[in-house]
Amino acid sequence: MAVYERGDHHVVIGTLHDRRPWASGEKAPHDLHFMELGIVVRRADLVIVDAAATMGAFPHAECPSIEGAFRDLIGLSVSRGYTSAVQERFGRQRGCAHVEFLARALGPVVIQAMTSSMARQAEDGGERPGGEGGMPWLTNTCHVWAEGGPGLAKVEAGWRPGHSEYPAPAVVEIRRRQGLAG
Repeated sequence: MAVYERGDHHVVIGTLHDRRPWASGEKAPHDLHFMELGIVVRRADLVIVDAAATMGAFPHAECPSIEGAFRDLIGLSVSRGYTSAVQERFGRQRGCAHVEFLARALGPVVIQAMTSSMARQAEDGGERPGGEGGMPWLTNTCHVWAEGGPGLAKVEAGWRPGHSEYPAPAVVEIRRRQGLAG
């Protein structure tokens, strides 16, 4: 996965490269799949405004015929409900398992990119992520950011992305540094 900032958007490109290192030749392909899915996400509301799938290597001549269907990602928000929406549109016989996997994987990448982007902006003098109102786009996205989990506890203790080393210290260390109990 690769993320780029372009104005008020994030451009995310996911690549799936499925290799058979022992194989070579026409009947036993070395590169069985080489597929990319690119999306452009408007940062203001996390909505996909452009999407394109490409297949450079694939096992069946018919595989690339599904590429255009992935334009149906346009209009989806990568926030709550994104994975279900992707599976409804492209799951099983409605899509390609490999590109659908990429589509599902791009959602969390965008969420993390938002945090990283905001942290970088804070380093440049902008508002620090998690200021007023916290970081709601991260809540319940994983075990660290679960309600009552260590991510939110770190924010409550005063930690902000882009403010300390990476990876972020444990919540007990952040509290110790802030002079807070336990």
